[in-house]
Amino acid sequence: MAAKSDGAAVSVEDDNTPRSLSEPGNPAVRPRCSAAGGKPYTLLDCCWVLCALLVFFSDGATDLWLAADYYLRGDYWWFGLTLVFVVVPSAVVQVLSFRWFVYDYSDLSGGDGAASGSGTGAAAAGAAAGGAAAAGDSTLSTKDSEQRGVSAAAGNAANATTIYTVGGPRRCCTVCMWVFQTVLHVLQLGQVWRYIHALYLGAQSRWNSNRPRRHFHWRLMFESADITMLRLLEAFLKSAPQLVLQLSIMIHGNAVLPLQGLSASASLVSLAWMIASYQKVLRDSRDDKLPMSYKAVITQMLWHFFTIGARTVAFALFASVFQLYFGIFIVSHWCVMTFWIIQGETDFCMSKWEEIIYNMVVGIIYIFCWFNVKEGPSRFRMTVYYSVTLAENVALTAAWYTYRGPHTSDSYALVVVCLVACSFALGTFFMLVYYCWLHPDGPVLGSQWGGCVDEGVVGAGGVAGVIDACLTPSQGSQTDMVITSPPRTLPRTKDTGEPVPGERDRDSCLPVFQVRPSPSSSPALLHRTSSSSRAQEGPVIRIDLPRKRYPAWDAHFIDRRLRKTILLLETTSAISPRIQYRSSMMGSKEVLEYETTV
Repeated sequence: MAAKSDGAAVSVEDDNTPRSLSEPGNPAVRPRCSAAGGKPYTLLDCCWVLCALLVFFSDGATDLWLAADYYLRGDYWWFGLTLVFVVVPSAVVQVLSFRWFVYDYSDLSGGDGAASGSGTGAAAAGAAAGGAAAAGDSTLSTKDSEQRGVSAAAGNAANATTIYTVGGPRRCCTVCMWVFQTVLHVLQLGQVWRYIHALYLGAQSRWNSNRPRRHFHWRLMFESADITMLRLLEAFLKSAPQLVLQLSIMIHGNAVLPLQGLSASASLVSLAWMIASYQKVLRDSRDDKLPMSYKAVITQMLWHFFTIGARTVAFALFASVFQLYFGIFIVSHWCVMTFWIIQGETDFCMSKWEEIIYNMVVGIIYIFCWFNVKEGPSRFRMTVYYSVTLAENVALTAAWYTYRGPHTSDSYALVVVCLVACSFALGTFFMLVYYCWLHPDGPVLGSQWGGCVDEGVVGAGGVAGVIDACLTPSQGSQTDMVITSPPRTLPRTKDTGEPVPGERDRDSCLPVFQVRPSPSSSPALLHRTSSSSRAQEGPVIRIDLPRKRYPAWDAHFIDRRLRKTILLLETTSAISPRIQYRSSMMGSKEVLEYETTV
């Protein structure tokens, strides 16, 4: 990561839309985002966070209540297993959450000290990135030192702002915050604090004026990303095993206690909730994706609720008869799924080993449900996964039905088998509803438009690799500077050239390449590259790596040094910083001379 002040504002080499929350001249990729501070924080957003808190407390409280009930009943074996699946995953998540806090807060405090006094936004960015000097070049790596880097370029000296200095009261507040966070994480309440903090940031982003609103919006997005990642990890380390355990106990004992039903229900709701919430926050964090409505989130939650319910009941049925073989089956399924994910070459993390660990965690998720981790059309992979899942559910349920104990009547067994089948069918139904009517990109089961230019085609002018083959709405990045992608709804035209309202052109989308006038004769390009417009555009954070494609998080959400760079530039600059990623498709010459039109 290099922090240098080169005075440059916009790089035309970028093939991705710079993420800006305050550019009035930049066409909005998502019309819902206001120019001042992103998507306005609404009452629905607040209610969603409060419901997430309710799900979190209900899941943990019912598990602890059930463990205490097992202890009072003298079922020490079930008490131990239930408690282990509560304490161990929670401790793992708290350690990770506290590690993130230590990294963010300690470096932020050090950055304040390093950047005390007056300086430019680049100086603040350098301090946030690790205490680098603003005028010099220092390299910090986010993955490999030869591959990863970031340069924070500030505007002119007019944007210089005095940064806080470290004094006695601030030092006292720092100590109090450290003690407060330590106590919170020891009490296993780190996620609760993050939820409350997200509510505070959301309220501040709504009530404040433009400049503070931008800052609080960035912090809200970062906090939401942290919460969803932590809660998703906890859900599949705690809620999923707890659900299988309690269902197995109920089937093994041929009886259902009220607390067992409450605990299993809370775990199932927590799993479905976190998967849907994760997808929503991920889409909200990316400016190249349309947001997910709450109707779509609820539908996706029902989809996962019923499919995971059928899956866990099948697991519990099989485990109640074949404990040893169930363990072998789970480990085998996890190994196969992890190998499948690694073979797909995902690109989520900033290092190779983090990527492998991430793939192993996703392999645990694949034991229970589908989770998209690779860009591009996922219909084939999803069909393969659910076909395998359906075959496994049938095999596990049939094995239990054949070898069940004599105390289980035929009528009871038939009801359980029908429950598994109907639950899976309902989950599939809600999945189809989501993809047919509620997907943010529109109905995706039909044919979709896409750029039909082969990747790597070399034309007469030597232009290579201009556009990805089949750029679909769910995978491509949009560039509003020099490449105009087709809109999501295109009107058909008759022979007269008049558009036909209400129709979507999803069948053909052959782009026509037009050579633009030279930069010297193009007023628009002259306006974009003029020094006066650069001075107005403010600081630019250039990240020296291609932008990760959905469903991966952007690097500035994963790399916490980039987060601090953005937040400190927000503090020191009158204009919101923009983010530019390295060009991955074409050079500056091709970008200047070619554009796509429909």
